[in-house]
Amino acid sequence: MSVGVLVAGLIGGIYLGSGWQSDDASEAPIASAVQADLDMQLLKQHQSQNAAARAWQRQAEGNAAAKAAAAAKAAAGQAHKLETKVAKDKKAAADRKKEEESGPVKYNGPIPASCNEYSGSREIGCALMLDKGFPIAEFPCLDQLWKHESGWNYKAENKSSGAYGIPQALPGKKMASAGADWKTNPATQIKWGLGYVKGRYDSPCGAWNYFQNNGHY
Repeated sequence: MSVGVLVAGLIGGIYLGSGWQSDDASEAPIASAVQADLDMQLLKQHQSQNAAARAWQRQAEGNAAAKAAAAAKAAAGQAHKLETKVAKDKKAAADRKKEEESGPVKYNGPIPASCNEYSGSREIGCALMLDKGFPIAEFPCLDQLWKHESGWNYKAENKSSGAYGIPQALPGKKMASAGADWKTNPATQIKWGLGYVKGRYDSPCGAWNYFQNNGHY
C-alpha cells in the first residue's frame, strides 16, 4: 500500500513538473512579441522626434537665409541710391564748373546812350529797364536794389535760402520762365527780375522803397 502511494506521488509530481514547464514555454513567445512591439514603438517615436528636429532646423535655416537675403537686398538698394546721389552730385558740380569757366552769356542787344555810363550787368540792366518801359530816373533805385541783393553778380547764390542770380530769385529756377539759360545769362535774370518788380511793386523805386523798410523785397 505504501509503495503504491509513493509511486502514485512520484507520477503526480512528474506530471505537475511537466505541466509547469509547458506553461513557461508558451508565455516566452508572448513576452518576446510584447518587447518587440515596445521596441518598435520607441524606434518610431525616436524617428519621429528626429524628423521633427530636422524639419525645425530646415525652417530655421530657411528663415535665416531669407533674412540674410532681405538684408543683402536692402544694403544693395542703399548702395545704389548712394552711388546715384554721388554721380548726380558729381554731374552737378561738373556742370557748375563748366558754367563758371564759360562765363556769362554775352549780351548782343542795343545799349541806349543814357546807359553808357554803366558797365557789365548794370549796363544791361539799364538797357532792359528802358526797354521794359521804365524811365531812366528809375535806374538808380534798381541799381541800389540789386546792388544790395547780389552786387549785380549773375552767379550770386544764397546757400541758406537757395536764392540765386542778380534779382535773387527764390528759388533760382523760377527764372527759367524767362529763358533756359537763367543760370548763366545776366540778361535772362534781369528780364525776369524786372517782370517781378513791375508785377509786385509797379516800379524799381517802389521795390527799393519796400526793401528799405523791410530788408527784403
